[in-house]
Amino acid sequence: MTDDLLTYENAQNYITSLVPPREAELMAMEAYAEEHGFPIIGPACGYYCYQLARMIQAKSIFELGSGYGYSTAWFAKAVKETCAEHGRSDGGGVVHHTVWDEELSARARRHLVKLGSADIVQFHVSEAVEALRQTGGTFDIIFNDIDKEAYPSSLPLIKEKLRSGGLLIIDNMLWHGRIFDKTDSSPATLGVHEFTKQITSDPDWIVSLAPMRDGMIVAYKK
Repeated sequence: MTDDLLTYENAQNYITSLVPPREAELMAMEAYAEEHGFPIIGPACGYYCYQLARMIQAKSIFELGSGYGYSTAWFAKAVKETCAEHGRSDGGGVVHHTVWDEELSARARRHLVKLGSADIVQFHVSEAVEALRQTGGTFDIIFNDIDKEAYPSSLPLIKEKLRSGGLLIIDNMLWHGRIFDKTDSSPATLGVHEFTKQITSDPDWIVSLAPMRDGMIVAYKK
């Protein structure tokens, strides 16, 4: 029966196959992640983030947890294109990259230089939520990919720092299937459950969960 073909693996492979050709540097970043088991959002989710940023013409994006810059690269691509369309060939937008680790920050900078996007990225070697707290202004998009147990406590500040009409994008909301395990009471899994409950029950948000890769919630702030 054809229903047997609608598996998670088949669906993810098909979704990924629809992503247009990518820059060689982005593909090198993907290859590194595969070789070293480093968690990145992958091409389908990366392209989805790029699409969302282009749709709302985002010019200011803050990432809570950026790794070695893979998601940053997709967001920076969108911001640069949006600024160029508005006559700002010199840039004018900003993407904030945040990690604790100086080596990861340096690696991200090298990748983004090769992609021609480092000029619009601000690099923070810091705890991500505290970096957001200390950064002035509001943002068009906030991307959240910190430790899952810290998701619930991050939401009030995110809500404060995201402009009305902005998007919150949260990764790992299927949490490798652990959310379906009723016996899993680990802090990370409980954090994902609690965050999901908080944001979907708050009338100030319009929320959907896209089940690509490990699940991404996209929430529109009214």
